[in-house]
Amino acid sequence: MNKPLRRIAIFCGLLILTLLIRSNWIQYAKADSLKNDAENRRVTIARYATPRGDIIVGGSPITGSTETKSNGLNDLKYKRTYKNGPMWAPVTGYASQAFGATQLENIDDGILTGNDDRLFFRNTLDMITGKPKQGGNVVTTLNAAAQKAAYNGLKGHGKGAVVALEPSTGKILALASYPSYDPSSFAGTANTDAEAWKKLQKENNPSDPMLNRALRETYPPGSTFKVVTAAAALENGLYTSADQPTESPLPWVMPGTTTELKNEGNIPCENATMREALRVSCNTVFGKIGADLGNEKMLEETKKFGFTKEQFVPVRANASVFSDDMNKSQTALSSIGQFNTATTPLQMAMVVSAIANDGKLMKPYMVDKLQSPNLDTLEQTKPEELSRPLSSRNAQILQSMMETVVKDGTGKNARIGGVTVGGKTGTAQHGVDNSEKPYAWFISYAKTSDGSSPVAVAVVVEDDNANRDDISGGGLAAPIAKSVMEAVINSRQ
Repeated sequence: MNKPLRRIAIFCGLLILTLLIRSNWIQYAKADSLKNDAENRRVTIARYATPRGDIIVGGSPITGSTETKSNGLNDLKYKRTYKNGPMWAPVTGYASQAFGATQLENIDDGILTGNDDRLFFRNTLDMITGKPKQGGNVVTTLNAAAQKAAYNGLKGHGKGAVVALEPSTGKILALASYPSYDPSSFAGTANTDAEAWKKLQKENNPSDPMLNRALRETYPPGSTFKVVTAAAALENGLYTSADQPTESPLPWVMPGTTTELKNEGNIPCENATMREALRVSCNTVFGKIGADLGNEKMLEETKKFGFTKEQFVPVRANASVFSDDMNKSQTALSSIGQFNTATTPLQMAMVVSAIANDGKLMKPYMVDKLQSPNLDTLEQTKPEELSRPLSSRNAQILQSMMETVVKDGTGKNARIGGVTVGGKTGTAQHGVDNSEKPYAWFISYAKTSDGSSPVAVAVVVEDDNANRDDISGGGLAAPIAKSVMEAVINSRQ
């Protein structure tokens, strides 16, 4: 063979070798990423080729599937349906042929579509026997009665959110956000689905119904944060009992300023005990506690409760905020839930849950287990301790203080006959120079006759239609918390 032909042969051999390497790279190394690429139409067709598995609450599905009516124009066979969609949307999220999936529908998509690797053996058997592939189920921790009470309670009050937890395990019993949306309205690809989606977007709907306020909105917590400040005082030995007089002059000028920290009305705050200060909600007492402890100790205590970190339940929740590098007056304001302190409703439910659980904070979660199509358990969530924000003794001191708030203070609207209830109200200022209507907060727990605490609740209400003077945690939020607690207690009987 002459030299030019040999060169051509070598070049052709290299081309063939390159093609072989490329084809093997695509078929093996890139196979999984291509198979799961969102731009791969076959992935979408396969996802909607069979009915999805269900999301389960209390043994009953809150989701379903129906065949798409497309006159042959749509190659996606099944679309998602929802029962009481607006009530459950903060839990389920949505699964839409046109707009993708969010929250549990997205996180557990592999189980619901039947494509999860843990279902490989089951899918192989079904393929051999000719049985259509089926999706598995996501069994939640939610309590249907509590969710209904939470959602209905929010309905008449503009905007807001409710989170209820089981303190001993961290199970999420209710997760409501209002206003909400119906995921069924845009589950398909028709023009009506696109129109429904467009109407729900924030630029077209200022109430932002697709915002999950329970997990993704951070609010100033107002006076509900005073329980965190009280916990910090007890844990750091600043005060050792609920009934010890505090060193709280009246008026009290914030350190480094000439500004007095005001209380709401003429209430007995001078050198008040922490019990009395929590009962009537003294700004001066808890602001001075925060300033006396200092930024570092207050920040340390908030972190034990979960502040400054995102939570995954498994849906992501925003991190709640308590700043560092604050001076004493800023720390004082932050310690009464103002300045730039901001929390999600989930975070405040975690706070009251830890107090009710004798100081032990359990990791919140909303998925109890994942099931195969034949209802075998593929994965079971086990309760997990996150931290110990306060000792058992100090938690019980704080419980007694919160129970006084409900028995004789601002939280009377949360009383339940035959049940011990502890709580704290909050009316949080917001807007420049407090120009906007305040947020109404209430956090609480219920304790039954056997000493157990089956539920802890956080409620926040943004009622733009209420008269400013009528907005209070005790007036707007406490009745909602009461109805949620009653629903949980009644469901256990």
